[in-house]
Amino acid sequence: MFELLRNLGAWLVDGDRWTGSDGIAHRLAEHLQYSLLATLVATAIALPVGLLIGHTGKGAFVAINLSSFGRALPTVGLVVLVFLASGLSMWPVYIALVALAVPSIVTNTYAGMTAVDPDVKDAARGQGMRGHQVLFQVELPLALPLIMTGLRLALIQVVATATIAAYVSFGGLGRYVFDGLAQRDLVQVLGGAVLVAAVAVVLDLALSALQRVILRHRPA
Repeated sequence: MFELLRNLGAWLVDGDRWTGSDGIAHRLAEHLQYSLLATLVATAIALPVGLLIGHTGKGAFVAINLSSFGRALPTVGLVVLVFLASGLSMWPVYIALVALAVPSIVTNTYAGMTAVDPDVKDAARGQGMRGHQVLFQVELPLALPLIMTGLRLALIQVVATATIAAYVSFGGLGRYVFDGLAQRDLVQVLGGAVLVAAVAVVLDLALSALQRVILRHRPA
């Protein structure tokens, strides 16, 4: 075990390992591109849906069950299915990652909206606020903690799963995992896994800090 950890440390700090098209820096940039783009697309889809059903109370059963269905989909199976339909491209990977991220964002946004005290919403309407004003000035600020939690969960899941890009011959940190398995190189496999975990932790800490800043400056 000590020898394995020593070899892993040497693999991670090797200067040559960080340069070139197969270097860690390049693979890291690819992994971040896949993860952040997929999470942004998922947020653009899921956040309005969660806000709408939470504000109106309509369509909650269908939306939540569709989200649960999306969470239950086998990610690799979805990648292969879209890959067979669309050919060699990044579309299968992005579709699978977006499908993975949507459920957490929808369910947490909906939960945050429904957790808002009905009396607070009634008071806002009693002051003459219209529906969209109640949504954006009252419900959304109060639901932000759970919404941000959903975004953090989605991003961590996507970062961990973006390794599947290497499954269909693309890049990212998953290259080290799949190439290491093919070459029976345990050090490379562990190196890729450690890098993915480190990226997930750093991004989660960054979102956590952003969440604290946003909540500190939200309207009282």
